[in-house]
Amino acid sequence: ILRRIAGPHHPTSHWPRSRSVVGCMHFSASSTIAATEQQQQTTPEECREAISQYFFEDTTATTKNSSVSDLREAIRALVKHICIDNNNELIETRRELHQHPELMYQEKITNSIIVRQLHKYDIAHTSGWAINKSQSVFPGDGGYGIVADIGTKCESQPCILLRGDMDALPIEETTKIDFASKHRGTMHACGHDAHTSMLIGAASVVKYVERCIPGTVRFMFQPAEEGGAGAKRMIEEGVLELEPKPQCAYGMHVWPTLPSGAIGGRSGALLAACERFEIVVAGTGGHAAMPHLTRDPIVASSALVMSLQTLVSRKLSPLDSGVCSITMLKTGGDAFNVIPASVRLRGTIRALSDETLHTLRNAVHEVSNSVACAHGCSVTIQYSPDYYPPTINDPELWKFSSDVAKGLAKDGEITEVEPTMGAEDFSFLAQAIPSTFFLLGQGCGTDPVSSYGLHHPSFGLDESVLSRGVELHVNLALQTMKRLVDDRGAGLE
Repeated sequence: ILRRIAGPHHPTSHWPRSRSVVGCMHFSASSTIAATEQQQQTTPEECREAISQYFFEDTTATTKNSSVSDLREAIRALVKHICIDNNNELIETRRELHQHPELMYQEKITNSIIVRQLHKYDIAHTSGWAINKSQSVFPGDGGYGIVADIGTKCESQPCILLRGDMDALPIEETTKIDFASKHRGTMHACGHDAHTSMLIGAASVVKYVERCIPGTVRFMFQPAEEGGAGAKRMIEEGVLELEPKPQCAYGMHVWPTLPSGAIGGRSGALLAACERFEIVVAGTGGHAAMPHLTRDPIVASSALVMSLQTLVSRKLSPLDSGVCSITMLKTGGDAFNVIPASVRLRGTIRALSDETLHTLRNAVHEVSNSVACAHGCSVTIQYSPDYYPPTINDPELWKFSSDVAKGLAKDGEITEVEPTMGAEDFSFLAQAIPSTFFLLGQGCGTDPVSSYGLHHPSFGLDESVLSRGVELHVNLALQTMKRLVDDRGAGLE
């Protein structure tokens, strides 16, 4: 029997072939936690035994739901013991990261904080991932990515990848919090400090139960998400080829437009494909009093900006979705009486499929050259080294993983969201192996206000959602591992 974990965009991905689990089993126990009231007072050792029972005791159909419930409560108790009661380490780590934001391929301090925390929990890891291949475009050597494998590390057993990004943005922070950015002009305005701290927290919990799990969880601390395609670099460097190879990947993003505690997502396209571009319109400069002696690139650029706004309405089907935004226009001079020789424009195009993105890219090229020519100017267009494909939640994996996440959402349901034109380089993982990406609601915080949008200088985080994010990571990893182990044991491929 063939059980596909992949949708149509992963035609060759399947549940792994049936293999023995016993060969790499380290530990088994036979204790459980009977009720939530008991779990709130249980020791970490009892939680670990409950997780061991979840994996290694034969559960019948009548006790399976109870077993999953026990797992969730055991993980919740461990998150409290390890990440909260321990000097509120989850929040403290996030605040330390927030004070030291670093741009893509320059995450040296961030790397050192992660390494310090992994050492604290005796988690083996490798560093040096995500070398910058485009230093003429993005400053910095890179190499600050980290990979940690926790579990049996046995090739015949399941491996699940959890990913968190770690870079910041070139934004001047305007919040008034005590732990605001210490790096002028740089801010964690997209929540990557939260993503990193939640992944560290998840690693500490999985490490505590390492001897109880029949497989491996790979933790991928990824630099350069904000345009630098750090995920693609790590894939090129072999993060998916390390043995044991991961069968699937999970990621998440804090989301201000969802209430705190909600978990959102959807099957299929969740986030857009994105291409960044820079256009230089070159003309002939001169005196503002004698424009007839110039070829004015400002007039040409103004016409180009307006023409580009028609791309979506006239180049795409009305049933398709796309965005073209010009976000910067710069002449390079400040004089009132000088027509410049050139104008530089920057912007992005976005779409929910690669095909639509390529259509928009061709249209940008065609319109730019035509408008510039009509004004006696010329253009050069430079695109980003790596465009981002759309983030596609694998339909089959979504059915399973959304059910896992539903049990952790505050309202007990998954919030179905519309696709957004934001982009994520988690998409490179989703192209390679079945993956799902979740949105973790955080919009109800008041100190600081957490409803500001991503990339806003007043963006704030509702820190109460951090523990929920850790629980989501660990539950996704362990429940997926259990599903894979059970299917192999049943002879499914």
